[in-house]
Amino acid sequence: MHITQLNRECLLHLFSFLDKNSRKSLAKTCHKLLDVFQDPLLWSLLNFNSPAELKKDNFLLGPALKYLSICWYSERVKVCNIEDWLKNNLQKDFCNRHENTVNDFLLEVCNRCPNLLSLTLSGCGHVTDDCILLLLMNCPNLKTLKLENCVRITDQTLEAVTLYGGSLQTLHVDFCRNITRTGLEKVREKRPSVMLRADRSANMIPDNKPEKKLLFEKASRKVAQ
Repeated sequence: MHITQLNRECLLHLFSFLDKNSRKSLAKTCHKLLDVFQDPLLWSLLNFNSPAELKKDNFLLGPALKYLSICWYSERVKVCNIEDWLKNNLQKDFCNRHENTVNDFLLEVCNRCPNLLSLTLSGCGHVTDDCILLLLMNCPNLKTLKLENCVRITDQTLEAVTLYGGSLQTLHVDFCRNITRTGLEKVREKRPSVMLRADRSANMIPDNKPEKKLLFEKASRKVAQ
């Protein structure tokens, strides 16, 4: 039996075992398999291992998407985690190449994936509070939000959780140095049912711009004198 003689349910099941690149390659062989590739039921789960993968055309975004993960485990993540005002020109150039990639992708998710249930972001150093706010507003069924090593996330995201995270059951903000204990306490107060975790976050040193750091040092010297 040729693979194209299988019914649609069997083909969808077979496609589900393939990674995104393999699905795309198989879809190029004939119109029937391309039609299976474009079936929304095939794309309820998406995992990405780098921002570059978000720009490929080997997947589909749609209302069927329920579980999304973007986890970038690379030495290059450290460059994105450096405070903007401390980056040299080479580091700035590297970040400029993909600074808006994850944010732009998540905006597409906001517009096209209202049934999202779970989002995991790790090593996404350029993701902003505004982006997470829009996602919480446009994906009202979101139950799990896990943010790890997302250095631009601040208490504004925690505030958005208290306002728009009505369905949220699990919130992780691990290694997010710019959130505070005050923000975490507000979440615990206003959303007591949420399972909140903040490993190595509020205890970390937040970003400080040079002018703020200078004022602090001057004040410290005056106290010492």
